[in-house]
Amino acid sequence: MTSFSAKSSESTISPKLVVFLVYPDIVLLDLVGPLQVFSHALEQTTGKNGYACAVVSSKGDMVRTNTVVPIPSEPVSRYRDRQINTLVVVGGDGANQAMLDVSFLQQVTLLASKAERVCSVCSGALVLAAAGLLEGRRAVTHWEDCKMLAETFPGVHVEIDPIYIKDGHIWTSAGITAGMDLALAIVAEDLGRQSALKVARSMVTHMVRSGGQSQFSPVLGRQLLDTTGRFEELHHWLADNLQCDLRVEVLAERVNMSARNFSRLYSKQMGLTPAKAVEAIRTEKARDLLETTDISIKRIAAQCGFNDEERMRRAFLRLLGVAPSDYRQGFKTQ
Repeated sequence: MTSFSAKSSESTISPKLVVFLVYPDIVLLDLVGPLQVFSHALEQTTGKNGYACAVVSSKGDMVRTNTVVPIPSEPVSRYRDRQINTLVVVGGDGANQAMLDVSFLQQVTLLASKAERVCSVCSGALVLAAAGLLEGRRAVTHWEDCKMLAETFPGVHVEIDPIYIKDGHIWTSAGITAGMDLALAIVAEDLGRQSALKVARSMVTHMVRSGGQSQFSPVLGRQLLDTTGRFEELHHWLADNLQCDLRVEVLAERVNMSARNFSRLYSKQMGLTPAKAVEAIRTEKARDLLETTDISIKRIAAQCGFNDEERMRRAFLRLLGVAPSDYRQGFKTQ
């Protein structure tokens, strides 16, 4: 990756070229999410755009998406001799056809050979794998496509959980919005964390989720189980009151039920006891704080209602299989 000395003049710093490779029937957000991130990113020293973005396709025509909005593109031929900082292959239902198109895969390989970094969003990983770029590497894609990726390309080490994976100069991401997480992580790597923070703040999105986070949202998981929304308000209250007394009797009172009836109905609906749910929500909050702050583990344990480090450590080992200190070392985003 190109680097500049402190003595370099501002005029010598040129935007990094990001090329998005598209094909018919892409998911629109797979493209425009990361595209918006890179388009917003500014150099910290100059305040100028850190990236120049291009959307290319085989023929350079209007490309169908999974919405009513088609995307204009430039032909691949314009970039066959350009030095590319980041190549991004987007995903969509069209990936199933693109991965079988020998001519298209040759174009992928050509652009990848010119790129310092090669990425995929969602099912774009299938295209990278078909082009031989993921062989022997760790990779992730949308959870619905992980099985297909693993079975079709046994040489790829598929991981179903992370939102994105960086293996050398190859980055792959999970479904849809995970492409924005990947793009923010790249901005942080290229331009610094503060630049990525400004983009995330401008786009009102999370900042900056580490690749090790799960593509399965715990909050969404609870919502899927709580089909009637019976305990939704309780879950929101729990997340905001982790330092409080959260015994079953207290929770039951919040939903105007007897402790016995609440415990029975909650366990039946959510698949775990209220006590286990409280522990899980406390652990989720502690994970966020470990990843995004420098707060001591002792203070995090107190803030999340664990009361002491040992109790939090046991919860982490039970739910995540790793101690808090090791989790912070592996997934810290600052």
